[in-house]
Amino acid sequence: MARRPAPPSASSGSSRAAPSAKPARRAAARPPRGSSARGTQDRRVDVREWASGIRLSAFSVIMLSLVVLGAWVLVPTLGTFIDQRQKISALEQSIQVSEDQIAALEQERERWNDPAYITTQARERLYYVKPGEVVFLIDNDLDPAALPQQQGPVSDTLEETPSDWMPQLLRTLTSAGLSDTAAVSR
Repeated sequence: MARRPAPPSASSGSSRAAPSAKPARRAAARPPRGSSARGTQDRRVDVREWASGIRLSAFSVIMLSLVVLGAWVLVPTLGTFIDQRQKISALEQSIQVSEDQIAALEQERERWNDPAYITTQARERLYYVKPGEVVFLIDNDLDPAALPQQQGPVSDTLEETPSDWMPQLLRTLTSAGLSDTAAVSR
């Protein structure tokens, strides 16, 4: 810790008034820095000496109080400002989403102004037909067992399945030869 220099003493040849005894007592009470006789006391800080070294002017006190007052006033205001900015950005995003929805609905409205689109939608949704047309509706014509199965997840590892192709070929040939249906030729 840096110490303030002691005021000039009478022995230094100064023409000022005689120095007070207080600095002389302080210097006599402290051993030199290199002394190891009082090693633990060298580390102690004299609070009275430290406090007497702090000199605050009225201007410094006023400025410090203004800084504290400004921080006390501005911190809640900054919190409110940040909250409002977050709300504004959330609302701007909401506006952008609404504008996108409006654009999609306007495109839908434009499509409904097209007579060909209206005709297509009437045929697909309401099963409307023009006079003279015949419509065939096929509903659930496949057996659920014959529907294709969903593909499972693909593995990264390569696995070899133990299968012999010859018995599968024989089963296919016998089932084709023993079937009840025959091909109709014209």
